[in-house]
Amino acid sequence: MKGKLYLIPSPLGDNDPAGVIPAPTLDLLQHINCYVVEEVRTARRYLSSAGLKGHIQELEFHELNEHTSEEEVEQFAALFENGRDVGLISEAGLPAVADPGAALVALCHLRGIEVVPQVGPSSLMMALMASGLNGQSFTFCGYLPAKTEERRSAIKAIEKVSQSKRQTQIFIETPYRNDAMLADLLQACHPSTRICVAANITMPDEFIRTKTVAEWKKEKPIIGKRPCVFLMLA
Repeated sequence: MKGKLYLIPSPLGDNDPAGVIPAPTLDLLQHINCYVVEEVRTARRYLSSAGLKGHIQELEFHELNEHTSEEEVEQFAALFENGRDVGLISEAGLPAVADPGAALVALCHLRGIEVVPQVGPSSLMMALMASGLNGQSFTFCGYLPAKTEERRSAIKAIEKVSQSKRQTQIFIETPYRNDAMLADLLQACHPSTRICVAANITMPDEFIRTKTVAEWKKEKPIIGKRPCVFLMLA
């Protein structure tokens, strides 16, 4: 008998989990003692604030991040033996979405292990909801190239796709490059293209604004190192 893999969302920032994670998901944490996480320290802090304070030492943690090899992921299959359930937690938001945890989900499907997603915050979907852009047709592009010229070329390419398909393009950036990303968007895109900047979603200083490139040029914000989602509709 094999256990199940529970996909457990986490807060997008330093929130009180009770404010952003549904009660049934928080209740589930009381019944899982094995977790695969992106970073153990972050997961310990989250679980402690989610009601497991004083019981963290009783839990078993395994890290799965960008440095984890395929062979190491394969070994996680043994965690589910004898009916043991396992929780998968990302650094922030939904596990396995723009997240290395997807490798474990894929393994579970291959091994016939049931995968059970739980409800929680998604920065990508919340940004799309709040953007006012096309929610009927959209693409998540992940991270764009880090180098300026390559990034601007990528921006122009996805702007063409957005225009031809009337499709919202969603992408993210490493926080310390947020302002460089916005600068490149304003440099590379047509003045009428609409850009949504969605930073620190669910946090007290949440910032979500959609404007044309021409409008952003008149009043460009400083995003800083806040987690941010960018959306474009040409």
